[in-house]
Amino acid sequence: MSKYRRGRINDAVAQELNVALRDVREPCIVNNFVSITKASVAPDLKIATVYFSCMGDFKEALFGLEKCTGMLRHHLAITLNLRITPELHFVKDNGMEHGAHIAKLLSDIEKEREQREKNAPAEGEDSEA
Repeated sequence: MSKYRRGRINDAVAQELNVALRDVREPCIVNNFVSITKASVAPDLKIATVYFSCMGDFKEALFGLEKCTGMLRHHLAITLNLRITPELHFVKDNGMEHGAHIAKLLSDIEKEREQREKNAPAEGEDSEA
């Protein structure tokens, strides 16, 4: 299967799972504000790794998603025209935490640079005076 087709399938799976999550009434999912960030379907279409983010408890959200796997697969089978409906494996997406960490590092570097510039002598001054 071409990479282009797999990319379209990945995007379609992620999009349809987000649509399906709107109809879920499972408290573990609703209370933790779960959203699907991306999906990665295997070349044989048998397994899909679904990355999700949540605002609340990760373990509770994962439990809720695993509990609703059958309903989510059923929604995929109805909406997507695939030969095989993939099994869903859920993985927490650490993208937001990683981005916050990078932003903090950049902020620390900027503060350090400003501190160095503040403590450095001016260009025109003679240090031997």
